[in-house]
Amino acid sequence: MTRKDTRDARSIASVNPSSVDGPMTLAHHRTAFEERQQPNRQDVELECGWGKLILAHTFLDPQKVAEAVQSERSGARNIAIYVRDPHVILAQCPQQLFLDPSHTFRLALDRFDPPEAAAAGYRIRRLQTIEDAEAINRIYLARHMVSADPGFLWTHRESPNITYLVAEDETSGAIVGTVTGVDHVHAFGDPERGSSLWCLAVDPDATLPGIGQALVCALATEFKQRERAFMDLSVMHDNEQAIALYEKLGFERVPVFAIKRKNAINERLFTGPAPVGDQLNIYAGIIVDEARRRGIAVEILDAEGGYFRLTYGGRSVTCRESLCELTSAIAMSRCQDKRITTRLLRGAGLSVPEQRQAGDRDEDNAFLKRHGAVVVKPANGEQGHGISVDVRNADELRTAITHARSVDDNVLIERYCPGQDLRIIVIGYKVVAGALRKPPVVTGDGRHSVRELIQKLSRRRAAATGGESTIPQDAETERCIRLAGHDIDEVLDEGVKLAVRKTANLHTGGTLHDVTHVLHPRLCAAAIEAAKTLEIPVTGLDFLVPSPARPDYVIVEANERPGLANHEPQPTAERFLDLLFPFSISRETSLHAEYAEAGD
Repeated sequence: MTRKDTRDARSIASVNPSSVDGPMTLAHHRTAFEERQQPNRQDVELECGWGKLILAHTFLDPQKVAEAVQSERSGARNIAIYVRDPHVILAQCPQQLFLDPSHTFRLALDRFDPPEAAAAGYRIRRLQTIEDAEAINRIYLARHMVSADPGFLWTHRESPNITYLVAEDETSGAIVGTVTGVDHVHAFGDPERGSSLWCLAVDPDATLPGIGQALVCALATEFKQRERAFMDLSVMHDNEQAIALYEKLGFERVPVFAIKRKNAINERLFTGPAPVGDQLNIYAGIIVDEARRRGIAVEILDAEGGYFRLTYGGRSVTCRESLCELTSAIAMSRCQDKRITTRLLRGAGLSVPEQRQAGDRDEDNAFLKRHGAVVVKPANGEQGHGISVDVRNADELRTAITHARSVDDNVLIERYCPGQDLRIIVIGYKVVAGALRKPPVVTGDGRHSVRELIQKLSRRRAAATGGESTIPQDAETERCIRLAGHDIDEVLDEGVKLAVRKTANLHTGGTLHDVTHVLHPRLCAAAIEAAKTLEIPVTGLDFLVPSPARPDYVIVEANERPGLANHEPQPTAERFLDLLFPFSISRETSLHAEYAEAGD
């Protein structure tokens, strides 16, 4: 798209400045009389970019519904909604189709009044540019949803059938949420004057509260202004958080069913839950899921601890998440003790921060005075436990040392190196992924306290990571808030951003942002050299850098059991299994990997 295209799209008048900003279409100006005169269409299949929405109640022949569901293109997902007789349609192809385990909720628009509280820090508007479409797809991928071609979203931005709304952060201009609406009157001349909501998604890294609710209300307001009678949506039966939101807004459950095709995308919906004792965390689950897709046998040894055994072609490997038998005890011990890690990497000529073991109080204070700010951490620890960052005075230093000793008796004091927190994943001595790790940040809305904002953000982070990422409301969080000049019970002004932790660890609420394709070659070379020095085939190296695109760095840590989840779209689990079972690599996967390396 040219710059003129973008400028023209942005200059189109808004539908209603008080509700939703964005381009209008002639279809939006049709009178209710003209809309009601549209003939009812039959056998309606509406392409939505991620697949087809099949309006099953417009079909007379159940066999045609079954055929329409099965005709989905590769990588897409078709959904048949408003299925009158699901048992009849399933009987057509019982091995290929299944009944979607979702509930349908309906909002009566004539009784809908949006909450009085206005969105703070963001605005809801229509999709306006190709960049908006790319951002929508990025959010889909981040929420593990089926992707949609940005070109399709862009070319259909003025469709009378489909409405794409986005939430835009007013400060950064970033797209932080999206929702899609389908107008049933325009799509098939619906005599009931209905509409439906699809693909509600909020960026898991968004810091502003209430984005999902604002998107739902904006779409409902849009359809109410078009004189639609109701707005339906489909939600997984066990998504308690989303259901609570919809019920709060006035949605009521209705007996409407949907049918989908059995494919890799839908696999978890029709295979049933894992057996009791088989529930793994996301770090083990991402590997086990990929193994099962390849036909690698999986035996769960200890779900709570993340232990499992993989077997393929007579070869068996026992793993604990991404830690496997290929990692020797020597390599593991080198990573676990951060003193040894630092010594070895410094000896290999790699850049590491100056460090000392906490002991004599005067010498500890002298080290702090020399550097101005330090990091205090246990010599042997993981997941960010016991770490205090940017410690600046002697009292804070003693408190931080005591905190670190609750994790390990040996405590390290390290020169504080400001910069961006970069995690680089190395598998088989090749760089597979690079991601900036950012500490949790809340954004004030003028209504909620910092404590309440942390709770809201923590719930969102937990939902996005399978419960792995939450923000602890502990002494370290309160210290970081005070360091920034605020109090945990203070109500932040609208738009004020506050980092509530100094560490960017995922387990304490941090977020990951993929930067693999902009990594400077020197950073990649340093990561590979570090892995070779430690003699560890699978590791996550923690760097501090001014920018992932620049060569300057210090390495602060090496992890023997790096989390492979949340590095989308990089194929971390795939490369891990390639290392363990090279004969399980399909020709297509091999060609894709070779192409990716050539592109790098």
